[in-house]
Amino acid sequence: MKESNWYVYIIRCRDEKLYTGISNDVKKRVAEHNKGRGCRFTRCRYPVRLIYQEACGTKSIARKRELEIQGFTRDKKLNLVSKAR
Repeated sequence: MKESNWYVYIIRCRDEKLYTGISNDVKKRVAEHNKGRGCRFTRCRYPVRLIYQEACGTKSIARKRELEIQGFTRDKKLNLVSKAR
């Protein structure tokens, strides 16, 4: 059985804060965030907007990349986003 592709993503919240997460269905996950059913961090900050996603292959790789990006400064995250566009 082939494992589905996993992605790391960054969303911009209503208050301009950035949130980094992982999912194997980014569109569905962003919709959950926008319904207030995402995580605690975004629950009071929606609507959110997807600004970045990166294919990682496996969940394990996506989790490691998520932790790496979460350690970035805000400026470094925004630089990553701008390079992807």
